[in-house]
Amino acid sequence: MKRKIFLSFPQKILGEPLLYTLGKNFKVVPNIQGASISKDVALMALELDGDEAEVERAIVFLREKGVDVELLKADAPDRM
Repeated sequence: MKRKIFLSFPQKILGEPLLYTLGKNFKVVPNIQGASISKDVALMALELDGDEAEVERAIVFLREKGVDVELLKADAPDRM
């Protein structure tokens, strides 16, 4: 299953390797569709590919880390 999400990373976690952790600790493949990063915030359009349960676990992980996760409709155009 492929799930498109839009992420907002707060400044306090910008240095954490969260995408690396997603690929390593979850059975998902993160694919960056677009991103904008400043010193205060990072915005990212991301596609997660994997088993539905693993994709959901990855989303929960991101939210627990303080990332704002917006689920996008499958047919929605890329935001970036």
